[in-house]
Amino acid sequence: MNNKEFIAELAERTGYSPKDTQKLASNLIDAMGDAFQEDNSILIPNFGVFETKKKMERIMVNPATGQRMLVPPKLVLNFKPNQTWKDKLKGGQ
Repeated sequence: MNNKEFIAELAERTGYSPKDTQKLASNLIDAMGDAFQEDNSILIPNFGVFETKKKMERIMVNPATGQRMLVPPKLVLNFKPNQTWKDKLKGGQ
């Protein structure tokens, strides 16, 4: 499902116009991005948790050259789905 199809489906379910739904989705994503920048987690009930995690500094070896490199620490975005969704996906429902 691409963005246009997703917005159309969401607009149909909510009863808003596609233009208003696009604004709502954009504002939601912007607010989530701001929360991640501030290192906050976002819990969406009955869906899951979005959180930022810090990956520690590590040493990596280039398999082609055998050269060792230091990879600096970084923040990554992580999503942990609700157990109900895990079960649905695992069961193929």
